[in-house]
Amino acid sequence: MPSFLPAFWGTFRAVLDIFVVVAAAGLLVRTNVVTQAHVSGLSAATVNVFLPALVFSNMVRTFDPSKLSFWWAIPLVSVAMVALGFGLAWLVFRRGLPEARNLLPLVAMQNAGYLVLPVGLRLFPDQFDAFALYTFLFIMGLNPLLWSIGPLLTSDRGAQAGWRGLVTPPLVASVLGILCAATHLQRLIPDVLLDATTLMGQAAVPVATFALGAILGGVPCCLREYGKDAFRVATLKLAVLPALVMAILFVVGLQGRHRLLAEFFVIQASAAPATGLILQVRTYGGDERKLGSIMLVCYALCSVTLPLCLVIWRMVAA
Repeated sequence: MPSFLPAFWGTFRAVLDIFVVVAAAGLLVRTNVVTQAHVSGLSAATVNVFLPALVFSNMVRTFDPSKLSFWWAIPLVSVAMVALGFGLAWLVFRRGLPEARNLLPLVAMQNAGYLVLPVGLRLFPDQFDAFALYTFLFIMGLNPLLWSIGPLLTSDRGAQAGWRGLVTPPLVASVLGILCAATHLQRLIPDVLLDATTLMGQAAVPVATFALGAILGGVPCCLREYGKDAFRVATLKLAVLPALVMAILFVVGLQGRHRLLAEFFVIQASAAPATGLILQVRTYGGDERKLGSIMLVCYALCSVTLPLCLVIWRMVAA
């Protein structure tokens, strides 16, 4: 226990910085200092400009398929993790279907970008380029599922999402970045253009962190009505799923060969639900109070459970 507490506090302190920013942004929204129009503009700028710039510049500068021969496996692991989450959620909520269908993606689909990137920057500053690369490859597997299956389960008119929801600027930037790295086309990109893209990408993590808090700050909450569902979702998403992923990683022995990648997968498995799910409800209709209440509980608990899972993993994998 003496060795556990210092390790937990160090990790918790790093994650706490992020959640302080998230809480401050949420408070500004609750007090109307930041309006919903501001939140929409901030989110749009993050998704359409800053994140794609970070994705592309990182891919072009750091991604070398010959040195990361297993890169294609990371999107597949993402899909497998989502499938595992859906399986767990179905086992628990199957008797309540179809009414409980909007709870399934809350367990299966995590905030793989807005939350994980700031955590990676805070915990692995010297290895952030590699961590960010893992993140973008992971999102390539998650994003199509999030914007296809997600709306069908969370919203009243999910079918209206269509295939266009699958093609997002970060996904396009990821594909272009991989193509440039694989074919060495980055040599044709002028340095001034790549430097400008990198400069814009540097704003992605802090802006995304603030945007996350602003989005959550505008989410309605009713814990009395949805407390039971929130407890079950949080238990599955923040405890059971990370435990299963850690068990699989330990059996595979990934920690011995790729320590950073193993810890990256633990963080992804421990992350709170994707904020894209609440955006889908706002766009296509659905029970915003229910999903919002559950997501707020998950994010509040995640500030403790995420560093706890990471510390447990480091102790087990040592």
